[in-house]
Amino acid sequence: MKFLMVCLGNICRSPIAEGIMKAKLVAANIQGKVDSAGVLSYHSGEAPDKRAISVASKYQIDISGQVARQFRRSDFTDFDVILVMDKSVQTEILSLANTDQERNKVKLLLEYAGIHEITEVPDPYYGGQEGFEMVYNMLDEGCKRILFNLSK
Repeated sequence: MKFLMVCLGNICRSPIAEGIMKAKLVAANIQGKVDSAGVLSYHSGEAPDKRAISVASKYQIDISGQVARQFRRSDFTDFDVILVMDKSVQTEILSLANTDQERNKVKLLLEYAGIHEITEVPDPYYGGQEGFEMVYNMLDEGCKRILFNLSK
């Protein structure tokens, strides 16, 4: 399975999600590909936010080597599922899709994971470290459920 995690700038939520999913695939001995991107190019070429690196590191996940990039049309071909963090990102990615097949690949990560109480992962960028901790926990639970559902 090939997963693309997408948020706004690719420096907070999607790098954390990429790191978590990669770690869970390795732990479960499942072959797969995971990458992340942002809808905006503003942070392209940058490392993840230091708070994202810190929270991931707390759980033994190293995302410090990731480099932000913007979503590209070829991602529709290169990935099986495009997991977005919130509805605004979903709307943006869907606007780039040309076919139903491409549109069907775009899913809210939490909803795809079967979490329906909260369907959006909030952007922690303008908050403090506690926001990154909350986002990490949401993404960890979401990725865990996605892999569980895939293994059924």
